[in-house]
Amino acid sequence: MAAYAALLSLKHIIELLQHHPFPPISLDQNQVDSLTDNLNFLQDFLEVYSCNGGGSSREAADVLESRIADAAHAAEDIIETRIADQIHGEKMSSDELYQDLEKVIQDMGYIKKYVMEIKEKNIGTIEDRLHINSPTLGVSSSSPLTTKQIAVVGLDDQLIEVMDKLTGQQSNLRIIPIVGMGGIGKTTLAIYAYTNPLITEQFDIRAWVTISQTYIVREILVEILLCASKDESQEILSGMSEGKLGERVHKSLYGRRYLIVLDDIWSVDVWDKVPIFFPNNGQGSRVMITTRLSNIVLELIGSHGLVMDLLDDDNKEDCPVELEKTGKKIAKKCKGLPLSIVVIGGLLAKSNPTSENWEYISENLNSIVNVEDNERCLKVLLLSYHHLSVHLKPCFLYMGVFPEDSNIRVSMLVKLWVSEGFLKPIRGKSMEVVSREYLDELCDRNLIRFCKIHDLVRELCLREAKKEKFLYVTLPHDLNIINTQRRISIHESTPQKDYLLEAIHALQFVPLARSLFFEFKGVLPSLHHCRLLRVLRAVDTYSHPYGKITHCMYTLEDVFKLVNLRYLVVENFGYENPCRFSSSMYLLWNLQTLIVKSISGFVVAPSEIWKMTQLRHVQFFGGLKMPDPPPGGQDGEFVLGNLQTLSLIINFKCGEEVGYLSSYYCLNNLGRLGKLESFDCYFDCLNKPNRNDMLQNSIIPNSHKKLTLGWTYLKWEDMKTKIGWLHNLEVLNLNCKSVVGAEWETVEGQFCNLRFLQIYMCSDLEWWTTDSNHFPRLEQLVLEYMDKLKEIPSCIGEIPTLGSIELNYCRKSAVISAKEILDEQEDLGNVGLRVQVRVFPKDKQHFESLASPKFQVET
Repeated sequence: MAAYAALLSLKHIIELLQHHPFPPISLDQNQVDSLTDNLNFLQDFLEVYSCNGGGSSREAADVLESRIADAAHAAEDIIETRIADQIHGEKMSSDELYQDLEKVIQDMGYIKKYVMEIKEKNIGTIEDRLHINSPTLGVSSSSPLTTKQIAVVGLDDQLIEVMDKLTGQQSNLRIIPIVGMGGIGKTTLAIYAYTNPLITEQFDIRAWVTISQTYIVREILVEILLCASKDESQEILSGMSEGKLGERVHKSLYGRRYLIVLDDIWSVDVWDKVPIFFPNNGQGSRVMITTRLSNIVLELIGSHGLVMDLLDDDNKEDCPVELEKTGKKIAKKCKGLPLSIVVIGGLLAKSNPTSENWEYISENLNSIVNVEDNERCLKVLLLSYHHLSVHLKPCFLYMGVFPEDSNIRVSMLVKLWVSEGFLKPIRGKSMEVVSREYLDELCDRNLIRFCKIHDLVRELCLREAKKEKFLYVTLPHDLNIINTQRRISIHESTPQKDYLLEAIHALQFVPLARSLFFEFKGVLPSLHHCRLLRVLRAVDTYSHPYGKITHCMYTLEDVFKLVNLRYLVVENFGYENPCRFSSSMYLLWNLQTLIVKSISGFVVAPSEIWKMTQLRHVQFFGGLKMPDPPPGGQDGEFVLGNLQTLSLIINFKCGEEVGYLSSYYCLNNLGRLGKLESFDCYFDCLNKPNRNDMLQNSIIPNSHKKLTLGWTYLKWEDMKTKIGWLHNLEVLNLNCKSVVGAEWETVEGQFCNLRFLQIYMCSDLEWWTTDSNHFPRLEQLVLEYMDKLKEIPSCIGEIPTLGSIELNYCRKSAVISAKEILDEQEDLGNVGLRVQVRVFPKDKQHFESLASPKFQVET
């Protein structure tokens, strides 16, 4: 939620000013203490209590949350405006800063007092935990819908799998979980199995209980007993204690073959309290559960259970031939979500089945679908949002910033979340680790699938984000309120030229904006009024689709004046080769992520880059030449201690403050970058580095997870001493002459966590001697332009985690060895391995005879 994100963001900036080695401003310590006290109180309040209890309206809750967010935003605006003024040398007295903050502190004090009064009086405004706001709570009827009351879409294969599990020969009690996002069809699938005549014959007792987000154990037990026996009286059972009910359930089920469905489980706690009464009596009994939360299933059975994914284009229903083409278009717009398919299917069923009518529906689907039906879909998904922990809600809402159908890079999303400042720190973990854990939690809840969200889920993001004033994704008719927004995303979702011009004009007046996502290539507005920006992707010159060259309205120097930037992506700002960044980039005192791409040639960084202590990720796609640190540094003053990613560095060499090796290139400096996890380094191919110096002075931190080398001219035996022992290493790219020599022999105990290995143009290599336990976790192997490598070791196929082998323009014998590995593994029952081969056109005919569904040959 926006209020929680605002509190964390303000706490972050206050703590940063307290601990930054070169803070641009200082705050009064008494005010810091007051602010921190208020922030901690309100943060605890939002984490623990609900603003939407039984006695208060959602509107009242929204008002309180809005007051909290507004107060935090006001303090943040005051502080960050003062920072910008200070760095740019503008006059502002310390008394003015003090007085402005004092007003906010006073306002926060009023909010705190109000909340305390509510808690003390317990008047019903705060009754439940924040993440339980659903209007549909508790245990529902024990009788599910019949199959005549529901629609089934594309569930045939899953139904067969569930039926096999229900009717299998296993005599012990078996747990059958069905997992998937809201609206995916979990309950529908369970109903079809539960009501199947074969199942009604198979089991002596069947019971269905819908759990939902809150539950009462006694009610669950009563529902089971009412299903187990028609002689039971609900009035009598309701008067029994939980213990007595549990004993009665156990007695009723003992010696009988039973099937119990626990539908819509939201917490593993219910499993700890109810199934202890289910006897494991060797009768072939089953318990089937449905849940949106993958982590629950992992806790219960140690595996993922039956995971229901979005339907693909292969799922087909009967359709008249003349309507099939249009029907496919309509189905495609449902994006594989069965709930959407059911809603639109109902619409089609009520319309005349003519080509003209269906074509009209296809072209006007969004405007035709009944608002009530759309709300029904969103209401199902809204349950998942309400159930999210408060710390996950800002992360989920942020997903709406990306255009529809985007494939979102995990690494980019992680950096953005960190830069926004709404992540709650966890002691002993970097913010990037926290961010990835939050992402995993959202995936476990099936709200995000492989860093892509369904259109309906995105619509939910946008609706809730707009309501909470957290994120503003604007449309052509909605530009008039953009000036009050803090996170703004404008996508090129319409070809209207006028909209483009209006959007550019509107973005010149967004003084509160912290994040700007502007998807029109070729133009960006003036940044004069965007002094508080944290997140910006800056693009210079492009050929615009309207047929003319368009330019942005600012220079790279203008970008460096946005002193509060934390995340900056720069494209096409190179006018000279080499391109030199000016010393003014040091004004970006809190810059965390700097990504530079599409600049012709490499970039020369100013020496001031060594003073940018908050840098965490530095990526230069065209290459970066790092200067020596300024002389006279004090005890690591010029060491980038927070740096985690450094890519793509050319001829890495630094002064003695961080490691020095006469006039040669050296990696000794890396030993001082203790948090460095990803490092890409290339040396000048015309100026070959001295291998002995490299070996004697290179210290690569064990923190490394990704390493890319090029033109380093190491020998294969050096891998044992310098790289193989990096136990955290997951990705290794050996490019262009990074390693030379004809033979590579690996040893056991190294590369213990390596998941991805690429060897590119290390063309001396002829023989590779290894064993499957030398790469125990390898998932992907890529070999490119390895024209002397005779074969891939056959034992590579025995690596249990290996999923793919890719060979691009390699020797014919190596390609044949890959085919032999695949055939051998298929004979052994390993169906998970795939091989992809790219060959020159002249060789394609020779290898096409080897092609199969899992051995693909391309040119």
